[in-house]
Amino acid sequence: MAFDEALRGAIVDRLRRFEVRRRSDPGSLRHAAVAVTVIESEARGEAAFLLTKRTPKLRAHGGQWALPGGRVDPGETIEQTALRELHEELGVLAAADDVLGTLDDYPTRSGYLITPVIVWLRGLVELAPNPGEVAAAYRIRCSELFRPDSPEIVAIEESDRPIIRLPLPVATVNAPTAAILYQFKEVALAGRGTRVDHYEQPVFAWR
Repeated sequence: MAFDEALRGAIVDRLRRFEVRRRSDPGSLRHAAVAVTVIESEARGEAAFLLTKRTPKLRAHGGQWALPGGRVDPGETIEQTALRELHEELGVLAAADDVLGTLDDYPTRSGYLITPVIVWLRGLVELAPNPGEVAAAYRIRCSELFRPDSPEIVAIEESDRPIIRLPLPVATVNAPTAAILYQFKEVALAGRGTRVDHYEQPVFAWR
């Protein structure tokens, strides 16, 4: 999948036509935002996205696979939160003009309502992971989201909803990250209006 202006334009158009679902009342859920960041892969000319592994020292979701993101601070927009977290976690500076759009809100078992923000970064992107939050950061080619063995939809005894997993080169990633990346692939890369909030997270991510 080529990292070029044609892909950027297609993503912008698909996000513009997608009818995003927002929860007007999050109830007890706390608002959070994550950055789905599209950059050039290490294999030059190919589109990739940034994926992190959280440091195991974190009290919440330590050691799990994630997208840069966190809780929305008072007075922030979801876009501002995603860009702030991208800088705090990976040392990557992005501006409002780099935001292409958003996807559906995704409620988590651990008490968050996550809004994915799609960010496109041109040029050379240097990563400087914050060791207090990020154990490792990876550039994953967007084409990996189109693997024939992806996604994995698995039933669990603890819920009447199936969990969603994505096999990637570094690991098999679970929801909520897997659900968000799957919708990014379906909506932004494939132009299909797929919803994902019915997918469950594995039990270890409920706390």
